[in-house]
Amino acid sequence: MRLAEIEKKARAVGIKDTWKYSKKDLIKTIQRKEGNFDCFGSATNYCDQSACYWRGDCLK
Repeated sequence: MRLAEIEKKARAVGIKDTWKYSKKDLIKTIQRKEGNFDCFGSATNYCDQSACYWRGDCLK
């Protein structure tokens, strides 16, 4: 997912100053705001969060 799309989603959940975050940190912050685990980028070959919006990007 492109950074512009991630920033748009971040603003939709109330995160301001998105430029302060790296892509990974911004996604983790979005995950926390949505009440989910902030686990983006921490899976190693397996992820049990099959309904996660970020799963495809995370497992790349």
